[in-house]
Amino acid sequence: MSSETLPAFIESSNVERKQSISEEQEKSQKPRLGEGFEPISKRQMKKLIKQKQWEEQRELRKQKRKEKRKRKQLERQCQLESNSDGNDRKRIRRDVVHSTLRLIIDCSFDSLMVLKDIKKLHKQIQRCYAENRRALHPVQFYLTSHGGQLKKNMDENDKGWVNWKDIHIKPEHYSEFIKKEDLIYLTSDSPNVLKELDESKAYVIGGLVDHNHHKGLTYKQASDHGIDHAQLPLGNFVKMNSRKVLAINHVFEIILEYLETRDWQEAFFTILPQRKGAVPTDKACASSSRDKNSASVEGGLDSDSSDEENSRNELDSQYEEEKQDKENSSESTVNSIPQ
Repeated sequence: MSSETLPAFIESSNVERKQSISEEQEKSQKPRLGEGFEPISKRQMKKLIKQKQWEEQRELRKQKRKEKRKRKQLERQCQLESNSDGNDRKRIRRDVVHSTLRLIIDCSFDSLMVLKDIKKLHKQIQRCYAENRRALHPVQFYLTSHGGQLKKNMDENDKGWVNWKDIHIKPEHYSEFIKKEDLIYLTSDSPNVLKELDESKAYVIGGLVDHNHHKGLTYKQASDHGIDHAQLPLGNFVKMNSRKVLAINHVFEIILEYLETRDWQEAFFTILPQRKGAVPTDKACASSSRDKNSASVEGGLDSDSSDEENSRNELDSQYEEEKQDKENSSESTVNSIPQ
């Protein structure tokens, strides 16, 4: 072997030796069958496949995020440039006329609710806040007696609430900073029906989600505190299949809608969900009168049929009597024959 080919031969032999050593190491590291090796389950296999797909699609997701950011930037730029567009949010906000009416959600019922209902209350408050922010006549929004489970749930699931605007969130009870003569508690149990909204007043909505477990509680609290109370004029305009107790956000939104339209019926039918089966009272009266007429006609038919049944029963009884008489007469004839 020449001296020129010797280094190349040594180098190739070293490479082959290293490869054989690495293969032996891999074999030694792999668990042998019967030495604690556990086969991979289908669930683990699916996880490994998903993980592999996730890693393979990383660049694709990154590209999609970039495209989404660019699209949003273009949309914002178009909105800023469209000064004549009626849907421009900045233009709408300039046309807003703030109402002096104060609307309070009373959160003093915290201890009467389970966590599931507290979460529902939180969502309803979020809805009220969002609707008030985009309303043409937003109210002075108050959240009072804020604490306990509600505050804890908001801290855990909605940390941005501390930055909410156009809302007064207070741990105190509403009676501590609003005059009693300015307060009106909205409760469906009140005998007083609200006709107009007085924008110098503060209207209180009970922040209670209890599925009707505590009937009349808000009315009792208003009476105990000597506060005026009233119910929305729902019965004057709407006939519903379900009970008249509305969700907190529905009451809030109806008031916002009324401040814009000054029409209770329009406010009710704009906000009330379809599941309530709401119909105008005049239509409900017409349908009930039709139902009564049809019921009276059906009653007449039933009376006729009962008369037929009675006459049929009389004929049957006569037939039975005649049959019995014949049997008696034949029996007496048989008995009279000499033996």
